[in-house]
Amino acid sequence: MFENIKEDLETIFERDPAARSSLETLIASPGLHAILLHRLNHWLWTIDLYLLGRFGSYIARFLTGVEIHPGARIGKRFFIDHGMGVVIGETAIIGDDCSIYHGVTLGGTTTTNKGKRHPTLKSGVIIGAGAKVLGPIVLGAGVKVGSNAVVVKDVPAGATVVGIPGHIVSLSDDKDQQLEAQRHAMAKKIGFDAYGPTRDMPDPIQNAIDTMLDHMHKMEKELDDIKSKLKD
Repeated sequence: MFENIKEDLETIFERDPAARSSLETLIASPGLHAILLHRLNHWLWTIDLYLLGRFGSYIARFLTGVEIHPGARIGKRFFIDHGMGVVIGETAIIGDDCSIYHGVTLGGTTTTNKGKRHPTLKSGVIIGAGAKVLGPIVLGAGVKVGSNAVVVKDVPAGATVVGIPGHIVSLSDDKDQQLEAQRHAMAKKIGFDAYGPTRDMPDPIQNAIDTMLDHMHKMEKELDDIKSKLKD
């Protein structure tokens, strides 16, 4: 148990730049509290103490603002940032190394089906603030879901989903892929890693940043050409 707590603490330090100390995180991180309480409630659920498990999840919701059904299966190194308004349904399955932000719902689309009715997240999935992932769908490994997106269909591994209803953002040709790679390289060079960056994401700020990165890449290439000519 203590090894799991240590691993969850290390996960917060790895993904949350606001984390300063282990003590601060342990006593003032609702996302961590929600995960630890869920692991206890899920254990009660697995040994058929359903009432205690449900009551424990109710207490956890009251304390943290995060509602996780005790039947949900959550893997290792799960990270909930902020947490308020997160809802995770009974038959949801979350793989290792996943991250979700406040206001996220992993919900069902039916009230009559007693079987699998909530999403399955493979390893490394990131779901942005306010997004809704609904139904017994599967999000492949490494999928990124943009803020406020609504996803109701399966998503293949490595894809980025945005919009309402959610659609997979794809690059149409080799030139676009080369341009996106240039933006990634320049963003990494100046210490900025955009969340789920795509050329057609409906975000004017992201579009402005893309334009700046393109211009910086062009200027850097011209400067290299000047240096090369001076050296010759």
